[in-house]
Amino acid sequence: MSSRTNKPGHLFVISAPSGAGKTTLCKALCERFPDIRFSISYTSRPSRADETDGVDYYFITKETFIKGIENGKWAEWAEVHGNFYGTSSELLNRTLSAGHDVLLDIDVQGAMQIVRNYPDSVTIFIMPPSPEILRVRLESRSTDSSDVIATRLLNAEKEMAEKDRYRHIIVNDRLPEAIAELISIVEKYHR
Repeated sequence: MSSRTNKPGHLFVISAPSGAGKTTLCKALCERFPDIRFSISYTSRPSRADETDGVDYYFITKETFIKGIENGKWAEWAEVHGNFYGTSSELLNRTLSAGHDVLLDIDVQGAMQIVRNYPDSVTIFIMPPSPEILRVRLESRSTDSSDVIATRLLNAEKEMAEKDRYRHIIVNDRLPEAIAELISIVEKYHR
């Protein structure tokens, strides 16, 4: 584990359209840098069969999430596909202040809020190779209805239009190369 100083940690923000491979890339990054703290987001959406509370997300009610908005609990928050997602300000500030690097896996709306509040954030956008490949990836997951997939594809177009607001862009065409590129970017900043 790398030594910590009195300097705050780096904040790495990764965004991508649903199905672009962001979760897989983040897991590979955390395996390569086990001392980077992965920020677990809060969400009001129900958990999927393969998800665990406190590991994948903190699953809370919509009412609890809205109270958090009213109380200024979130460093960023967004409503995506009818559900709320957010990052705890307290946990983020405490971890960065302790000198630990933090990885956020969040959507474009949330990333832009983070950049306003944490302007030194290292932002990385993951692009799918093409819209058609993205469609195939979403359909192959077999977790969403055709209506949800159509909504995700429309949102993907909007998200990809924001890619130039990020410091780094990675096209996830071949997973090993995308992982290597992500690791290379993080190595430039990570202590």
